[in-house]
Amino acid sequence: MATSQGMQLQLHPIIMMPVLVQVVVVILSLSATTIAAPPTEADLKNHGCMNRCGNLNISYPFGVEKNCYLSNDFFINCSDSRPYLRNSNITISNISLEEGELRIMNYISHQCYDRFGTQQRNNYPLLRTGKFSISKTKNKFTAIGCDTYGGIVIQAENDSLVVSTGCVSECVTMHYASNGTCSGNGCCQTSIPKGVGKIIIIANSFNNHTNVWGFNPCSYAFVVEEGAFNFSTTYLQDFKEEMLPMVLDWGIGNNETCEEAKRNSTSYACGQNSDCYDAENVAGYSCICSKGYQGNAYLSDGCIDIDECADLNLNQCVEESKCLNTPGNYTCSCPKSYQGDGKTDGTRCTAGRVLVLQIVIGIAIGALTVLVSSSWLYWIFNKRRHMKLKEKFFKENGGLMLKQQLSRLERPTREAVKIFTLEELKRATNNYDDNRIVGRGGFGTVYKGILVDNTTVAIKKSQIMNQSQIEQFINEVVVLSQINHRNVVKLLGCCLETQVPLLVYEFIINGTLFEHIHNHIKASNMSWENRLRIAAETAGVLSYLHSATSIPIIHRDVKSTNILLDDNYTAKVSDFGASRLVPLDQDQLATVVQGTLGYLDPEYMLTNQLTEKSDVYSFGVVLVELITGKKVLSFDKPEKERSLARYFLSCMKNDRLFQVIDEQIEIEGIVEELTEVANIAKRCLIVKGEERPTMKEVAMELEGLINKKMKKHPWVKIDLNGEESEHLLGGKLSGFELDCTTSSGNTTTTGYDSVREHMASPMDGGR
Repeated sequence: MATSQGMQLQLHPIIMMPVLVQVVVVILSLSATTIAAPPTEADLKNHGCMNRCGNLNISYPFGVEKNCYLSNDFFINCSDSRPYLRNSNITISNISLEEGELRIMNYISHQCYDRFGTQQRNNYPLLRTGKFSISKTKNKFTAIGCDTYGGIVIQAENDSLVVSTGCVSECVTMHYASNGTCSGNGCCQTSIPKGVGKIIIIANSFNNHTNVWGFNPCSYAFVVEEGAFNFSTTYLQDFKEEMLPMVLDWGIGNNETCEEAKRNSTSYACGQNSDCYDAENVAGYSCICSKGYQGNAYLSDGCIDIDECADLNLNQCVEESKCLNTPGNYTCSCPKSYQGDGKTDGTRCTAGRVLVLQIVIGIAIGALTVLVSSSWLYWIFNKRRHMKLKEKFFKENGGLMLKQQLSRLERPTREAVKIFTLEELKRATNNYDDNRIVGRGGFGTVYKGILVDNTTVAIKKSQIMNQSQIEQFINEVVVLSQINHRNVVKLLGCCLETQVPLLVYEFIINGTLFEHIHNHIKASNMSWENRLRIAAETAGVLSYLHSATSIPIIHRDVKSTNILLDDNYTAKVSDFGASRLVPLDQDQLATVVQGTLGYLDPEYMLTNQLTEKSDVYSFGVVLVELITGKKVLSFDKPEKERSLARYFLSCMKNDRLFQVIDEQIEIEGIVEELTEVANIAKRCLIVKGEERPTMKEVAMELEGLINKKMKKHPWVKIDLNGEESEHLLGGKLSGFELDCTTSSGNTTTTGYDSVREHMASPMDGGR
């Protein structure tokens, strides 16, 4: 027996015997604890687990005391006989195990004014539900008021706040509102996004209720269980409710599917006689007792057999047959002198003896036939199933639509888009290893891949769930296939052989402009020269899209998270999923408002008319980000500073520009350049689109600044990328109207389902 120092130690056999026994006991005890089965009813009783808090029945996996719940997510704090979710102020009113739902009471957001338009009181409740999600199918977002717009602000992983959805409610008098109706007059409702769990609900006003104060001094907004709220016109004068019911979806496991959980036997939470189902609206899975059983599927012995024979409504046995209960089922047997299955929907018990010989011969012939043909049929079935599955995915992922769109393009453009096989991309990403993930967003996950020729690529695995998102995916392929510019992320190809489609791009190594502006460590490397060059390169791309392509392209989602940087800090514009091709005979398009709050053109939000000047406004906001180093929306700041665009324009108007310049920028020697760039941004942010400059004018002005700098300091080399393009031809794309949410990087892209004709910019008020 060797020690850790390599010395030989001799022990007497009699002395070693107790040691060996202890080792065996330890090994046996360890092996006995490797599989952690769900607890039994007796286990919960032994721990003294409470099954009730106030009026709420509590069933495992939820619990009130230690060892009585599955994990901290399912802990219920029973304080003063009132059940709260974990250590929060979220009151629970009902728990449903079979539906995987939790009903809670949530606070109402409000904002009230006096007759002079001065805000008197407000409340913006913050809701954190942990791993649980607000049910998309069981709830509605609702706003009340005659001068009101409300929204759901989602707190993303990088703590940025973005509006996901909202609606507008207006009316001149109470006569325009109707009891029980939320159609936009006094009350509006809309659906909420999927998978939301950390939100702020905001209620805001366009004109501080000055025009409607006599009968409606307040705006209200809340998420409520569908059917639990009935609008009354009296609510416009005074809405007294403080909380309303809301439904949360919950699941078991840390984002595991049923198959993954079953492989990991130590965490599988379903008990005996239960079935596992992947949760539809939340991460994880749920457990339900199998057919013929009832009870709690999360306990080892929780699913109890149903005695169908004891209830005539549960069995189909006829009077002359005998019902016999079996585990999970029952059987009906005919008397000895009868034949049949004894059921009302089968062969009832009929007179005559069973011909045993005929049955034996029939079974033998059938078995022989199955034995001879099974191998041949199995091979054919598998081959056809695989081919049909690939065809099904190809159609569902918009393959026919993509072929139709690409067929309208010139031959060089069509051949530039490579169709990758599923096997190629699996090898490139090591079967989509989590370690290869470089980004997540509302429309998919981005993996780093290495192709067989050692080319490093970015592979975007989309999460298409409905027709509008399929159209967005096809739109991005078609738009990018027509763009050949060194400052645009290049599309290399796609794969449609999987359940979710895949896009393959060139790999940009240095992250997003958003990270380099707002991360203090990375921002230290962002010199003024780099910022100016990045702005000029981005402006050059947008100018190229607007005026140098055969069919003008409006990006529609210009923001710092959609501008990537390579290792030389060269700008690469990305994410063309929301872009639109503009027919040559039109200068504007009527579309559903889509973009990112803070970057959205207020004129576009008001009129729904998309023009090239919408990109100009968004680029102006990016310029302000580069100058100030501040985020475009900051709800934790004073009201006048919440909207970066409005705050910047206010500083420019009051000649206080250098109070908001990013501390990382060395101002000495570049005061004139900073002032000129700030004036360009100011012109881009003009409310009326027709008064804004074109992107071509902006690009020329920024390029002029760089050229002037090079003449002044000829030893400084600034590489301004010019336009590198091939002449683009393409068909006219049909309009794609997209749903609420998409995201790229850490900022969520929003589409308003209900934007009314008189809606003003949501930056008014900064919420």
